[in-house]
Amino acid sequence: MKAIGYCRVSTEGQAQDGVSLAAQQARIFAWCELNGYGLMELHADAGLSGCRSDNRPGLQAALSAACREGAALIVYSLSRLARSTKDAISISDRLAKSGADLVSLSEKLDTASAAGKMIFRMLAVLAEFERDQVAERTKGALGHLRSKGKRISGRLPFGYDLAEDGETLLLNSTEQSGLQIIADLRTQGFGRRRIADHLNKQGVPSKTGKLWSPQAVGGILKRGLVATSVN
Repeated sequence: MKAIGYCRVSTEGQAQDGVSLAAQQARIFAWCELNGYGLMELHADAGLSGCRSDNRPGLQAALSAACREGAALIVYSLSRLARSTKDAISISDRLAKSGADLVSLSEKLDTASAAGKMIFRMLAVLAEFERDQVAERTKGALGHLRSKGKRISGRLPFGYDLAEDGETLLLNSTEQSGLQIIADLRTQGFGRRRIADHLNKQGVPSKTGKLWSPQAVGGILKRGLVATSVN
């Protein structure tokens, strides 16, 4: 049996186990060897966060190879494959028309069976629903924090700077990128400690300049800037 692998990371050099290109590749290699698949090609996209599937050259190359060879497309998780239900189902349908299957290791999902196809569509819908909830919570929190462009009170929230008038909140682009990383990891099921470890290994600066702690990450999650539940 033939297989084509695909990996993606949201930031260049992302180095947290279970997210990094190296970790994803290792899982794919191990799965193929264990299940008797011959890994023909392995493609990747680095530094691409949430863009459409047709804008990812690595994914397009992997899809073309899988369809051409009738090989299974192996991914670490559905979150690495697509960021919307429409994209995920489109990819699955394209593979199916060429007699190729989709295997997602984290979800233990294989579309070779009818049950696998059904579960895939359900998981794709649920994944998009969770991302939409995060986006809605984030929007609501930002609306509260920036009500009429003014700071409410208390400690300056991560992701913002204070304008010269001492009241108006301004977006901090570097910290906003940090919030996006936290959101991405959270939707992948990472808890506070793993997120903090990842941020420290990546050198993502905290508001205070100190190392990230699980408590600091938990504070961001509890405030609703990224998500609503905390492990």
